[in-house]
Amino acid sequence: MTVGLTTKMLPAGPTTAAEAARCLLNGGLVAFPTETVYGLGADATQPEAIARLYQAKGRPSFNPLIAHVADLAAAERIARFNATARKLAEAFWPGPLTLVLPKTANCVVADLATAGLDTVAVRIPAHAVARDILRELGRPIVAPSANRSGHVSPTAAEHVASDLTGRIDLIVDGGPVPVGVESTIIGCFDTPLLLRPGGVPRDAIERVLGHAVGRPPEEPDAHSSQPLAPGMLASHYAPRTKVRLNAQRLADGEALLAFGPDPISGSDAAAASLNLSARGDLTEAAANLFSHLRALDAAHATAIAVMSIPHDGLGEAINDRLRRAAVPQD
Repeated sequence: MTVGLTTKMLPAGPTTAAEAARCLLNGGLVAFPTETVYGLGADATQPEAIARLYQAKGRPSFNPLIAHVADLAAAERIARFNATARKLAEAFWPGPLTLVLPKTANCVVADLATAGLDTVAVRIPAHAVARDILRELGRPIVAPSANRSGHVSPTAAEHVASDLTGRIDLIVDGGPVPVGVESTIIGCFDTPLLLRPGGVPRDAIERVLGHAVGRPPEEPDAHSSQPLAPGMLASHYAPRTKVRLNAQRLADGEALLAFGPDPISGSDAAAASLNLSARGDLTEAAANLFSHLRALDAAHATAIAVMSIPHDGLGEAINDRLRRAAVPQD
């Protein structure tokens, strides 16, 4: 693609929502806030626009995209719902939950967006700005995180501008997002599968279903030809600086990503230090995760040492992102 577009940034509002919809209808790329992270939107029915999106992100073409819709009726036009899917949709939509479902016979989402699969990933976002744009457009919008592929996901409009200025048409500034990690993805197959932890904790899903959800038998690695859902590449969400997990002491030259009130040995000599949540709150930690990783990545430390994070609730999604961030880059 040609880098050097004039990227506009506009404050969220009714006029901006209408302009965003016009841009999308004309094949443009628009970044906008959802409750999880900022998404990079393209009209899900236009393969050319989706190809531009892949190019703008440098995103692997085999990694499927999530189709965002305004309401359940719109979701039912592109996906076939079983009893599990309906139960989860009633409990968590609008919200940070994506369902992977069989396509309908007349599904309008372009094959390029589903990576050739016979399923489609769909969700109804809760963020008012995202829903305004969806209603204005009247079509599904594919919207992966609005960053260069493999970089840390954006939780503010400034993060989007840092990665994508000159590569996309419009950024809608709706302020910081409230959740800060991507949506949970559930594959609604014969046996429901947790394909990606995210903004809805596993235990909340299992309470609604009344039984446990499984995991795929094998997770794709960084060279897999066909992940089942977005966010399943092993090397993903990665800063440029090496990430070291479960740090109990800090080495010379390292930056520290802390959690909780208790420091680790050597933390007073950190090249840079940020705490996901000094009070040990996992919701606060999730909201801070990507912005703190970005800030520490800019410190040019020898590595980012990450303190241990509890694995319960949103901790599962946080640890999933950190594990992927720590995978060595090619």
